[in-house]
Amino acid sequence: MGARLPLPLLHGVGALLGWLAYGGSPTYRRRLRTHVAQAGLPWPVARPAIASAGRMVAELPWLWSRGPDEPLGDLVRWEGAEHMEAALAAGHGLVLLTPHIGSFEIIGQAYAERFGAQQPMTALYRPARKAWLRDLVAQSRNRPGLETAPATLAGVRQMIRALRKGGTIGLLPDQVPPEGLGVWAPFFGREAYTMTLAARLVQQTGAAWLLLVCERLPAGRGYVIRVQPPVEPLPDPRDEPDAERLALRSAGVVNRAMETLIRQNPGQYLWGYHRYKAPRPIDTPAPTPSDAA
Repeated sequence: MGARLPLPLLHGVGALLGWLAYGGSPTYRRRLRTHVAQAGLPWPVARPAIASAGRMVAELPWLWSRGPDEPLGDLVRWEGAEHMEAALAAGHGLVLLTPHIGSFEIIGQAYAERFGAQQPMTALYRPARKAWLRDLVAQSRNRPGLETAPATLAGVRQMIRALRKGGTIGLLPDQVPPEGLGVWAPFFGREAYTMTLAARLVQQTGAAWLLLVCERLPAGRGYVIRVQPPVEPLPDPRDEPDAERLALRSAGVVNRAMETLIRQNPGQYLWGYHRYKAPRPIDTPAPTPSDAA
């Protein structure tokens, strides 16, 4: 039903849902405000994130049910696309990093429409627990120019193969990885379990990496995707022989890059995300890029 409603209406309903969730859950409310304070931001600049979280939920049925013959078209505007074009032209692979901000689900489909014919994108995702939802999400995310890789050992290998062929992959590095796949590194001044995969893929495959966000425009007018190169480079493994120290330094670079993007638009970040939780156990460690065929 939601898929057939106009986007402005969906966003209006979503804003209300966001405030209802905020008002109805003391745990969510406390976590959200604690994370904003941890980042050192004034409450008024982050307060719009309450409605933004609801808009994200409300637009998902519309996004997931779109057929391949229903392009986003003029609903999406790109800024900084020249950075993407230059990286793709170099042909060494490209890693795209975005935090849980704005409409991050739009990025994969928008990339596929504009750049997918030149170089398909593989996006990492965590499969839904329920079978019906897992099938729906997988069907919506797999489309021409866009493939998905589950957050499993097989998914990591799939991304490595894509990069070695000069492909593009997309990651949300501010999500908490399973135990053994990250390190504890500062995020807005507090230790957070941070994935090491993003940096390792860049360092061990020679791929380029870019930062981007998909900002949701007011009144359902669409989206703008902003692409920017990282300001701080990842450490070179040749200059840091200690693997643990290299992983910690690299995670710090990635976290600081995410902080920069979030500070640029705090009103659309998912401050209620349980960023500082302990990682869930995992039975099988992920491979390094050099381990995969």
